Amino acid sequence: MTPLKVLIVDDEAPARAKLRRLLLAHAPAVQVVGEAGDALEALRLAEALQPDLALLDIQMPGMNGLELALALPPATHCAFCTAFEQHALRAFELNAVDYLLKPFSAERLDQTLARLRQRIQASNNSEDRIDRERPRAALLSALQQLQPVSGHWLVPQRGGGLMKLALAQVEWVAAADNYIALHAPPAQHLDRHTLADFLAHAAAQQAGFVRVHRSHAVNPAHIHCIASLARGEAELTLSSGAKLRVSRGYREQLI
Repeated sequence: MTPLKVLIVDDEAPARAKLRRLLLAHAPAVQVVGEAGDALEALRLAEALQPDLALLDIQMPGMNGLELALALPPATHCAFCTAFEQHALRAFELNAVDYLLKPFSAERLDQTLARLRQRIQASNNSEDRIDRERPRAALLSALQQLQPVSGHWLVPQRGGGLMKLALAQVEWVAAADNYIALHAPPAQHLDRHTLADFLAHAAAQQAGFVRVHRSHAVNPAHIHCIASLARGEAELTLSSGAKLRVSRGYREQLI
């Protein structure tokens, strides 16, 4: 039997040591190929070692475990080891093998390894391959809902990965079918959300975004001036010089 290659990722050394000790009991069927204390080191090791499984903590400095899961090589499965139960549902939306709540027993970790073997055995099934290769946008959408209110919005990058965009830099947000375009001049970022979803998110509400038209919302901090138009409409001039139409039905929200 080919050994299962496992990468341990946790910013706390005692937690890594516990996992290493528990996995040692499964040798030689399971091999710990590396350990990392942060996501950047984990990505470097994952690319170099191509592990079958990454055991990920969620709360880590910088990129957290949920963000890291999106950036792992396609062949690397992930399971989360955390003290925070509130992320379980979203973790499984990220196609996690398992979700272990600290402190967990050796028997609980055994179950995770058994699930991993079943997942790998099923990987030749075409339906499973489709599930493993779900559009990145769906995974990003699940992660977006996990993000704490931090004044940032996670946006996908070309070639993979995520960037934290400070909402204070965003002048306005436009609807584009099932996407939104976040305008932070001179850049524009696309994300797979509706405008209604964006405005309902706590991060957008904290930043103060106001809907001024059925197709766009504005960050009031970037409004330079307001000019009245015919039929009760108005026009906004933003910090960058961009101009936005304000529908009559939304104008009172700015007054």
